[in-house]
Amino acid sequence: MIELPQHNTAFCREHFLAYFENQVRRAIQDFRMFTPDDRILVAVSGGKDSLVLWEVLLRLGYQADGLYIDLGIGDYSVASREKAEAFAAARGATLRIVSLKEQYDVTVPELARSLRRPACSGCGLAKRYLFNLEAEKGEYDVLATGHNLDDEAATLFGNVLHWNLEALRRQSPVLEAENGFRRKVKPLIRLTERETAAYAILTGIDYIVEECPHAVGARSHVYKELLNQLELRSPGAKRQFLLGFYERGRAAIEGATERPEVRPCKVCGQPTVAEVCSFCRMMQRVGVDEVRLMTAAGVE
Repeated sequence: MIELPQHNTAFCREHFLAYFENQVRRAIQDFRMFTPDDRILVAVSGGKDSLVLWEVLLRLGYQADGLYIDLGIGDYSVASREKAEAFAAARGATLRIVSLKEQYDVTVPELARSLRRPACSGCGLAKRYLFNLEAEKGEYDVLATGHNLDDEAATLFGNVLHWNLEALRRQSPVLEAENGFRRKVKPLIRLTERETAAYAILTGIDYIVEECPHAVGARSHVYKELLNQLELRSPGAKRQFLLGFYERGRAAIEGATERPEVRPCKVCGQPTVAEVCSFCRMMQRVGVDEVRLMTAAGVE
């Protein structure tokens, strides 16, 4: 059913699914991501990676609920939300939904217009903030995201290209819980985008195929394409690049950078390195008042 040049092998359906699930199991064990006793919140977008991650964790017997952030990106958000809801309903799984419009009376396109910044900037900030906030509200031990090997290798390539030491320090399959941040993990880091897509197709997962309309022209796509060209000539190069960084490079970066002091945001109480966190500052710039921000965060 699928050939994997990076492993110099090919699989039938049955053995590919077993291989895929074993790679997830191995990542969880090798990086000590979580245990069967932990409550896991999976950030789902309606796309293949996040839904596949949720599927595998459920199959492996973990306590995994989903979290969908409705960003208000027109028809794309409508379709992706439907995919996430249908997935959860078919498996009797719990899906938490947070709407940016309902909670803050603003959408990602409106943020982009008001701030005159790329939509991905405000979107990424909002998602990171809400992931941690919802994990805290639901008292989850771990937040899991569907970042795969291709995603992480492209991020690493960009961070090395610009020698962003702070970003390199934070790039890890596990970010421990500290200073108000919930533990964050990436169980798909041993698997490529192609492998994830194959798993989704072979298990019948219905996911949104279209990419977010705001992602067109993103630099990460350029980095992925460059790494894909390298992979064609040297199968396994992406895997070696990323896992080699985890095994050897990250430790050197960790010792060469200072950790900034983290404190609670004076508005919402979420962790930040400034007096007021970036999310609250962004929302205040587009007219969201302090009371609404505090209420959404559960601050009395």
